[in-house]
Amino acid sequence: MGDTQGTGSQSVPPHVQLIQMAVASWVAATVYAAAKLGVADHLAAGPKSAVEVAGTAGVHAPSLHRLMRTLAGLGILTERDRQQLALTPLGEALKTGAAGSARATLMAFCGPAFWHSWEEFVYSLETGKTGFEKANGMPLFEYLAQHPEEASYFSEAMVGFHGAEPPAVAAAYDFSGVKTLVDVGGATGNMLAAILSHHAGPRGVLFDRPHVVRDAPALLETRGVATRVTIEPGDFFERVPTGGDAYLLSHIIHDWNEAQCLTILGHCRRAIAPDGRLLIIETVLPTGDTPHQGKVQDMVMLVVPGGQERTESEYASLLDKAGFRLRRVVPTQSVVSVVEAVPV
Repeated sequence: MGDTQGTGSQSVPPHVQLIQMAVASWVAATVYAAAKLGVADHLAAGPKSAVEVAGTAGVHAPSLHRLMRTLAGLGILTERDRQQLALTPLGEALKTGAAGSARATLMAFCGPAFWHSWEEFVYSLETGKTGFEKANGMPLFEYLAQHPEEASYFSEAMVGFHGAEPPAVAAAYDFSGVKTLVDVGGATGNMLAAILSHHAGPRGVLFDRPHVVRDAPALLETRGVATRVTIEPGDFFERVPTGGDAYLLSHIIHDWNEAQCLTILGHCRRAIAPDGRLLIIETVLPTGDTPHQGKVQDMVMLVVPGGQERTESEYASLLDKAGFRLRRVVPTQSVVSVVEAVPV
């Protein structure tokens, strides 16, 4: 493939643009291999050759060298004398525990379970069912419940993938009148922690399945809000906690089909006070031809969990069926908005 850096899409022939889109999967597989083998961790102390890394990593040294020089071509590593390679600033971000959780995101989204789901993309289009379940024999969240290591990667990936969103939501929406904010399906509490850190008034209830909230205490302690949060294990398909004057659903509704969404929203409707607020944090799709990452993300929702992204009118319709009225959509300085609804 030729080097097209610095050229605008208008100067690239249409057939080349399509091919570039298609072969992006090669780069994804290459970077995933680096994450899986912990290449950045092996180079954290300084430059090493593939031969030096291969023994510890348990891989074929000549093949590893080819991977590492490819990573250098991608700007993740840089080649030094005697075929030694070192991390670049981009490569530093691939280390375990680095800010942004890039390695965990790659491990979660590019591993075999997700990768094989995309092999069933056409099946999803033909049936409306998830490629994930066809490829792995069970739905996504059931799979994660049975694979705790992958579930931890997934939870960390959500923190990294949506990293800019919590502070943007906390800054854009006025939580000052909220006394108790119930974060339904709040995972490890990343969004809730950002809101409580920005607003001194509310207390929080973090509600999610037991295997999901197990990593929450450490995160909440690190963010300095542990004493303001009650962690309550449970399943939002069965119930949600009562007693909140605002209920938060951050990246929950887009994960499920309409019937499942109405079940979740129905539990919220029964729990919420007459003057309460429901706050849905999601990407709200623009109409028409406007490019938007949420439109590609909508394909992920189709193939992996079985949910969907929605436009404002689609959210209004869904909420109406659940006994809520969409009051407004509050944009943030990130890709997500706050869809505010009230019970009717």
